[in-house]
Amino acid sequence: ANNVSPSSNIAWHRVVCPVTFSLFPFFRFPMVVSNLFLWYDEGQDLFSERKKSAVSVSKCFEKRRKNRNKNGGRNMKNTKVYVDFITEKLKKLLSIDSPTGYTKDAIAWLKAEYEAMGYAPVITTKGGLLVQLAKGCEGNGGVLVETHTDTLGGMVAEVKGNGRLRLTALGGMNPNNAETENCVVITRDGKRYEGCFQMNNPSIHVNGSYDQQDRTYDNMEVVLDEMVFSKEETKALGIETGDIVCFETRTRITEKGYIKSRFLDDKLSVAILLGYAKYLKEENITPSRPVYQHITVYEEVGHGGSASVPEGVTDILSVDMGCVGDGLECKEHQVSICVKDSGGPYSYDFTGELIAAAKANGIDYAADVYPHYGSDVEATLRGGADARHALIGAGVYASHGYERSHVDGVKNTLELLAAYLDK
Repeated sequence: ANNVSPSSNIAWHRVVCPVTFSLFPFFRFPMVVSNLFLWYDEGQDLFSERKKSAVSVSKCFEKRRKNRNKNGGRNMKNTKVYVDFITEKLKKLLSIDSPTGYTKDAIAWLKAEYEAMGYAPVITTKGGLLVQLAKGCEGNGGVLVETHTDTLGGMVAEVKGNGRLRLTALGGMNPNNAETENCVVITRDGKRYEGCFQMNNPSIHVNGSYDQQDRTYDNMEVVLDEMVFSKEETKALGIETGDIVCFETRTRITEKGYIKSRFLDDKLSVAILLGYAKYLKEENITPSRPVYQHITVYEEVGHGGSASVPEGVTDILSVDMGCVGDGLECKEHQVSICVKDSGGPYSYDFTGELIAAAKANGIDYAADVYPHYGSDVEATLRGGADARHALIGAGVYASHGYERSHVDGVKNTLELLAAYLDK
């Protein structure tokens, strides 16, 4: 309590309150002016940042427009130069053994190739190779292009009593396709031994049941080109269960442009991706989107593309061999666009965009359903990726055997990549 009377309180407020409120705007004026300047500065900073961003995006798109044709794709220059580059790199890559599970040498070579072009590839923990080719324009979702350098092959399952080797398949290596093929056994300590994959008792002049004998891994063996006739003699060479067996590729490119070799699935696509990377660098191309390439190493056993998707990727394109055979339209001279395989349909919209790009740019293509097929991008989606998916590839005849493609199929696949990735 205090000693001030109620009447004096009322009188005080009548005097003070009007004065206080009448002076209040003058007290606030410096603060209001100060805030106005602050808001102006912040607005200018925001405007400047947005202007810089807009200019950056404008420059990005202007740079892209210079190389676009009337159909919205790329005017791909010097196509033959890049196709020649692809075939040369293909021959080298095919000479490096890389059955699934034993791909380190091929990946090391590929890493050096990308680095020589000025890229910064990274070897993933799983053993694949991931490289960013382009940053693209701001705000666009990225595209990941996948292919695989692992191939079919074999593994020693048993050193037999006669000194020969029983194998188990790496991937879908069919013993019917491998019969009488030369091969190399690679031991854990790096030794290499030549041999040949033969049916048990393969001499027609001795084996009266030659035609009736099933070609299975249990009925076939690697005959080593060594003086060994017992299990002990073979093991003394350092050969044991788990050693890798690599089959000869017999690579040949004919005067008519046919490419014949084992393991075009999928080293042909790897070489095409190298060619596309070279094209971007040498032609100073800036794609509209961030572009990545992932060379996987376990596609032949189903989980190659199940990891290593960069942040911001919204589309994933698998480049793998295109199927050629009865009931399908594709030939070795074309790029195949797969609409469905054993894993189901590919993204309808994404596939439609690829077909539209091929039509608009006069690219020779065929759309097909593959009846017995799976790809890296399906493994990527099963691994949890939230993205659209599609599959293209040069036509390859006699898949998983002695395969055949053509330089025109290489050309059409490369041109579709260039047309689509900057549509």
